[in-house]
Amino acid sequence: MDGADVAGGDGWPALPYAEWKDTCSTLHMYTQVVGKLRLALSPFEPEWANVALYVTARGLSTSPIPVGLRTIDVELDFVEHALVVRASDGSIDRRPLGGPVADFYADVIAMLRRMHVEVSISVVPSEVPDPIPFPEDRTHDTYELGKVDRFHQALTRVDVALKEHRARFRGRSTPVHFFWGSFDLALTRYSGRPAQAAPGAGVIERVSGDAEQICAGWWSGSDRIAYPAFFSYAYPRPDGIDSVPVRPWEGAWDAAAGEFLFPYEAARSTGEPHRAALEFLGSTYAGAAGLLGWDPELTNVTAPPRPGA
Repeated sequence: MDGADVAGGDGWPALPYAEWKDTCSTLHMYTQVVGKLRLALSPFEPEWANVALYVTARGLSTSPIPVGLRTIDVELDFVEHALVVRASDGSIDRRPLGGPVADFYADVIAMLRRMHVEVSISVVPSEVPDPIPFPEDRTHDTYELGKVDRFHQALTRVDVALKEHRARFRGRSTPVHFFWGSFDLALTRYSGRPAQAAPGAGVIERVSGDAEQICAGWWSGSDRIAYPAFFSYAYPRPDGIDSVPVRPWEGAWDAAAGEFLFPYEAARSTGEPHRAALEFLGSTYAGAAGLLGWDPELTNVTAPPRPGA
């Protein structure tokens, strides 16, 4: 990654959506193939906690998935630009990242069969307009290494910020995890109170919306919101949330999205994007939590002295 990629962002790379849209769309489909393996093979967990991927030092991973008495993990390695499948019995297989989604899907299934893993997944992509079944998808075939490098570097920096935000809460929360349907990195805090999804909601919304929550995260851009941004929202949406004061000032409630948004480029432009991201996440949580009547002590977290310090 050259200096122009990181200038002005304190090491956070620029990631204009228009410049990497085609690669992003292909990578989105790759993550869907991999994520659906976790959905098919892992025991169900509330709020779809069993389906997400996790940021690693090298890319995105399923984490260990049970297969009988073995486990496997599947990683999209953005350092070597390879898909890597490993099993607890020591077997390993890999293929380069790139090429049409149809070929990627066929190779994933073949790799798993060579490792004696039989799995059936839904081949229709989730949460995208005009989905193309994986075996038929030769539309999404762009994979530019430099663009993926930048996405990976942005993702690892955002992951660090979200994990620090997560650490400032003593209630129940999810890990920081990557949802392949919406192609975003997110964490959710819960009050412990139940909630109901809106009438007519689909199965994804019904399962994810069955508890009162405040969610925060980041996405890398889409056709709906064509720029990378941090986001935050509360569910159920409390009255007055659109009047919550947001910091930094570039963050704001977006009525069309129904969420608070803080453009990634605005965070970079501060020269301290990590601090700016935490300020946005903290201010939107505080405003939403106040409206929902959450206990302020939930964010009263003080680290003890380190042993030997």
